Amino acid sequence: MNRSRSAAEFERAKKVIPGGVNSPARAFGGVGGTPVFIERGERQYLYDIDGNRYLDYIGSWGPHILGHCHPKVTKALEEATKLGTSFGAPTVRESDLAELIVELVPSIEMVRMVNSGTEATMSAVRLARGFTGRDKIIKFAGCYHGHVDSLLVQAGSGALTLGTPSSPGIPEGCTRDTHLLEYNDVEQLNAAFDQFGDEIACVILEPVVGNMGVVVPTSEFLSTLRSRCTDSGAVLIFDEVMTGFRVSLGGAQELFGVTPDLTTLGKIVGGGLPVGAYGGRADIMKTVSPVGPVYQAGTLSGNPLATAAGLATLTELRDSNPYPELATKTSELIEKLSAAAQKHGIDHSVAHAGSMFTLFFNPDQVVNYTVSARNQTDRFAAYFHGMLDRGIYLPCSQFEANFVGAEHTEQDLENTVNAATEVFATL
Repeated sequence: MNRSRSAAEFERAKKVIPGGVNSPARAFGGVGGTPVFIERGERQYLYDIDGNRYLDYIGSWGPHILGHCHPKVTKALEEATKLGTSFGAPTVRESDLAELIVELVPSIEMVRMVNSGTEATMSAVRLARGFTGRDKIIKFAGCYHGHVDSLLVQAGSGALTLGTPSSPGIPEGCTRDTHLLEYNDVEQLNAAFDQFGDEIACVILEPVVGNMGVVVPTSEFLSTLRSRCTDSGAVLIFDEVMTGFRVSLGGAQELFGVTPDLTTLGKIVGGGLPVGAYGGRADIMKTVSPVGPVYQAGTLSGNPLATAAGLATLTELRDSNPYPELATKTSELIEKLSAAAQKHGIDHSVAHAGSMFTLFFNPDQVVNYTVSARNQTDRFAAYFHGMLDRGIYLPCSQFEANFVGAEHTEQDLENTVNAATEVFATL
């Protein structure tokens, strides 16, 4: 498969863009080689600038659950663009989208639109601190919540060890009150609340992790989180930027029947445009300016194009309800991938929730960061490039989720398994 134009464009980009990309997740750093430069997307496919076609399991890292260029979304964008791209003033469509989010997401009584998932998590943590009058945060190793200073931390050496900044430019003071625990570890969680529960402003987590590969929570872990936060007065924040409207219409909280106090959203809620949102209990949300004292603002928040695409996407998802079929397709796909890997003696495990999945090159079931860190990344890199050469576009990291979309057909899934079987034979 010829990708000479992509290679040339990457060299050009590196001269004016750090690393040649505007997000590290696109850089092929975990697999080596040259990123593919995309020209367009259509339904379940991506087309690169060299004319190659790929079956897409990224979907812009989650948003395109309906496929690329869905006619209802593109029509909504065309109509909105004719009226103007930004006003810096309220619009009716903002209320339309807010009402639809409140209707669909169990925990949300009020919602504020922002411009990215990072902005949503940053604002939610600030709101939790302002509402409770407390400073301490609990997050979990392997959960990613955007490049927020207080949340961009690496794991400590023990259950209650403070996180240290995982990037230069973050003063240690920014993470002084951030505590790192192991995902799915109820014992650590209880120990933290026993030690300083009345000082905790919030606990934030991905209710299905998508940033160390797909990791599903245990029911005991989620129920303990809910009860300990309730008893201590801490705010429970579900980061559903990835899982919101993805694993079910109401997100992971609907799927698992656990209601957080605040929820952060992104990706699907904007139909593929830059967007974010945070919402939850009305008494907490009324602490946000201009009603309350917790300040947060944004020039492009509730942007007319993003709200148009979001409304069209969420309305279609509500009306068409693709979720049972998506879950079935995903389950069948990973079963067949697992069988093919086993046939060729490939150490692996699989995980999925709704239409999110990961094939781990790891014989152990991945339940937390400690286990995920043992993934055989070299073997994944070979698998990734083998699939790419066969026209299957996967996330370029073992630690990212894959996404099945409504446009993926049974034939697409069969072609994927056939390609993987060929690649497994070479590993």
